[in-house]
Amino acid sequence: MNRTPSSSTPERERTGQVPGAGPGADGTGSAADPGNGAPLSNGLKQRHLSMIALGGVIGAGLFVGSKEGIAAAGPSIVLAYAVSGCLVMLVMRMLGEMAAASPASGSFSVHAGRSIGPWAGLTTGWMFTAQLCVAVAAEAIGAAGIMTGWFPGTQPWMWVLLFMVVFCGANLAAVSNFGEFEFWFAALKITAIGIFLVLGLLAIFGVLPGTSAPGVAHLSGDGGFLPNGSDGLVIGLLASVFAYGGLETVTIAAAESKDPVRGVARAVRTAMWRIALFYVGSMAVIVTVIPWNNADIAKNGPYVAVLDYLDIPAAGQIMNVVILIALLSAMNANIYGSSRMAHSLSVRGQGPRFLRTVSGGVPRRAVILCSAFGFLAVLFSYWWPETVFQWLLNMVGAAILVVWGFIAVAQLRMRRRLEREEPGKLVVRMWLFPVLTWVALAGVVAVLLLMLRDENQRVQLYFTGGFAVVLVAVGLAKQRMARQKDAG
Repeated sequence: MNRTPSSSTPERERTGQVPGAGPGADGTGSAADPGNGAPLSNGLKQRHLSMIALGGVIGAGLFVGSKEGIAAAGPSIVLAYAVSGCLVMLVMRMLGEMAAASPASGSFSVHAGRSIGPWAGLTTGWMFTAQLCVAVAAEAIGAAGIMTGWFPGTQPWMWVLLFMVVFCGANLAAVSNFGEFEFWFAALKITAIGIFLVLGLLAIFGVLPGTSAPGVAHLSGDGGFLPNGSDGLVIGLLASVFAYGGLETVTIAAAESKDPVRGVARAVRTAMWRIALFYVGSMAVIVTVIPWNNADIAKNGPYVAVLDYLDIPAAGQIMNVVILIALLSAMNANIYGSSRMAHSLSVRGQGPRFLRTVSGGVPRRAVILCSAFGFLAVLFSYWWPETVFQWLLNMVGAAILVVWGFIAVAQLRMRRRLEREEPGKLVVRMWLFPVLTWVALAGVVAVLLLMLRDENQRVQLYFTGGFAVVLVAVGLAKQRMARQKDAG
């Protein structure tokens, strides 16, 4: 990657491979394609990484998905987001420790491969790639729905095709294009959420014209802080956990920056206040300003409901613009993340060889493949919405929890090795290691168990579990075959 050994020399050049694991199957990956020697670019600037880290936490799950959590948990949604936010902060801290010690475009898949075994790298990598590709389809469908609302004479597939072409093209051209798109998308999202929080706080203190301070009336009234009891809180907790997905992309992107160690360290260290401000702060404002059971929350979404209550002109259209930006930002980031993960897997001998090719610093075949799969998934949503597309959604429904579990186990093992062999690389350290790592792992297991209580979540858990079992079996088989080949 044309970087100094102290910050970003491909880890395989420094640590070697796991015997019998095949080319690159140590899980470390490489910045270079072993077939043509072309490295991935380092075109992301520090301002790109900083804004990706800031804006990546603000997604459509916050703007749209939070209404289901509020409907179930009521005011206690603030507690749900705070609890799940603590879990996410622990996961990000673990991931940041590993990424700062050994930057790699395969991120947690690389670390799982090295610390647990090549089969673990394959499982987490392909599960994450599939999740992002399906998410691209879901986001494209959502964005097309907004556009057809503005332009009734158009068809959804036209907008889906346009978005796919634009973001596939942007990712094909240069990594700096991805960074520039995300920089401005993130800036717009941060501005929007910042304005919302300021207006909400002014309303809460009765400073905004036409409003009176609500105090704690909406928090303690309307059924109390836990209007639907602990069951409602659990549903809100599950909804909030999945709203945090996407934070991992910054550790993938850091490997293509000029100073990945500093970029990852800064992103992880600011994760706490970002989560507290954007997620927990937003939920607190919403359920304080208006009653949690306000009909407009279910109809228009919580942010539009609050802005309408505050008599902000064109609130619905303003939020539609923000939601569209969030969806397009997620599409862009997911095409990027899935293509880099697929390329990293292929370099390690855990994916199709043709995905190893790098041209102009970009794994263009991987970008095209991941974009094509996303577009194909959109077609599935039109052709077989209740079968094939629903199966895809179910297969990746709990994928992020599986990934988080592997991150925790990988960090436990990698930290021990680094303390023993290379303590100088621990630029970012997990808090209270190993206690909080075990707490995070227990939290992931607890969320998986809570999913069994809800029928819809249970179906997703079963599908995701089946998908994970298949990937583990494939990974173990490839690992065994590679070792037999080396032994022979």
